[in-house]
Amino acid sequence: MAKERFQNPTCGDTLNLRLFTYNSNNRRDVKEISEVNIYVIDETLRTTHNPHGLRLIETVPGSSVTKEQTGQYVVSITLTNDLYAIGQYVDIWSVVFEDGECATAEITNNFKIWSDLWFTSPTPPIYDFNFDFRPNRLRKGTKRYLLIQITPNVPRGADILPYYENLAIVSDLRVSMEINCGECVPAEQDLRLVVDRQLVEYREKGYGYFFLDTTQFDEGIYNIWFEISMGESTYISEKNALQIYS
Repeated sequence: MAKERFQNPTCGDTLNLRLFTYNSNNRRDVKEISEVNIYVIDETLRTTHNPHGLRLIETVPGSSVTKEQTGQYVVSITLTNDLYAIGQYVDIWSVVFEDGECATAEITNNFKIWSDLWFTSPTPPIYDFNFDFRPNRLRKGTKRYLLIQITPNVPRGADILPYYENLAIVSDLRVSMEINCGECVPAEQDLRLVVDRQLVEYREKGYGYFFLDTTQFDEGIYNIWFEISMGESTYISEKNALQIYS
């Protein structure tokens, strides 16, 4: 499973670097992405001509950039030990936005490669996670991302807190939804399920972004719940209410 740029990647991981492009607040395709250059920030190379200390690591040609959907592009790289190490990196996308443009725009993003986070304990993990999301009311016809937050239920001063925060970042997050109250609620429980453990692809630290298109659903009250799995443990949230109204 590939990680996203803010999902604490470590050496050996496959990393998805994404770029979203908009024109007048709408997703729009660009004319061309010619290449993506990936640099490491090397403090020993900082000069007046290279103030950020950038050292080129890898050039990904435009032919290796995948357009997933309108205005959404991704480059997948493997963080091999011969090229990558723990540190901070910059990915610069060379983009031509429209036909007839002579200049190429350079879009700069960043990511960080982390060390593996080891933890030992004389007992199995005993703590839990809290799940929150917003918004919980959407007018029918709305298409937007739900923001899902995962918070470790661990004493704030505990040594284990960074470990659990990291688990929340790197673990798979899944969403389920079922119709609970409305005009046409099926009698059979399995027919009420409208989202079945769908994987949340876009992650940033302790957050997940789940795109919900309410045009696909009837008006009513829905149950929504979240799940993360790590090692031998699976954590499932309580069912929360989400309203779709006219």
